[in-house]
Amino acid sequence: MKVMLCQNCKLKEATVSITRFIGGKKEELHLCKDCAEELLGGGDFLNFDFSLPDLLGTLLKQASLPRWEEIKHPTVKCPKCGLSYEGFQEIGKLGCSECYKTFRSKLTPLIKRIHGNMKHSGKVPHRAGEELNRLREIEKLRRELEEAIRKEEYEKAAELRDKIRELEGRRV
Repeated sequence: MKVMLCQNCKLKEATVSITRFIGGKKEELHLCKDCAEELLGGGDFLNFDFSLPDLLGTLLKQASLPRWEEIKHPTVKCPKCGLSYEGFQEIGKLGCSECYKTFRSKLTPLIKRIHGNMKHSGKVPHRAGEELNRLREIEKLRRELEEAIRKEEYEKAAELRDKIRELEGRRV
């Protein structure tokens, strides 16, 4: 097995891979531990126990969004489990399903920032697939309807409108 050398010093074995996206382009760096620590601001950052909640908590604290305490509102807590947003920032986990509703205004920009959008695009459980396919078809037809109206293709637009109504369960 061939050993990959550090792309920076070209002397030591690359043990750290860093992926970053710049201008929509993916760039990968393969560095030795020393070069990675130097590039990322020093410190012994590579010797830590990784946990997803810790990472999410750190992202929340460093987000460019206004900090919850800076907004000067009283602390909002989930009515079901009692978790506050500050508690969520500390532990990186929500307490229950009601937390998503309670903290929706804070979670939406965060999820968009982390995932790029709010629409699920991954695998779907088989039992939910039929409904999701119907909703996706309606969205597709709505885009086609807007395009037909823009092009002044009114007969096609009427057909698309009728298909949308049919899929939504309304009468034509």
